[in-house]
Amino acid sequence: MSTSEPVTMLGEDESWDLLSSVALGRYVTSIGGRPEIFPVNFVVQNRTVLFRTAEGTKLFGTVVNTLALFEADDHNVAEGWSVILRGTAHVLATSAEIDEAERAGLYTWTATEKLRFVRVTPTAITGRRFVFGPEPDRGTVPG
Repeated sequence: MSTSEPVTMLGEDESWDLLSSVALGRYVTSIGGRPEIFPVNFVVQNRTVLFRTAEGTKLFGTVVNTLALFEADDHNVAEGWSVILRGTAHVLATSAEIDEAERAGLYTWTATEKLRFVRVTPTAITGRRFVFGPEPDRGTVPG
């Protein structure tokens, strides 16, 4: 990566590697035509995103609208990155699906019972890396 470029598009493999390196992301769905966003802890399993939920808005949103976005990011003092999945989400229902999800080692972070697994299967994944620095003078192009 050239450090002269403030924003770099990431390939699919690097996007998955970065997504796999963190455990907190944001699940986005739409309920009644209104966007809803939820922070969730998650794991990557077989190039899908897996999280757990309890009865409530996240679960309802997944049932009534399978279209979903998922975003995760991270940063340090010099750079940051963001990965966005566009795809479909579904509540796991069969014993085979649930058994596979349980092997992922996904545990709830809060002292609440979250009995449902949701899997987001991507139709597209995009990633960007950002190199931090001062804003360039107006009218100049970096690089």
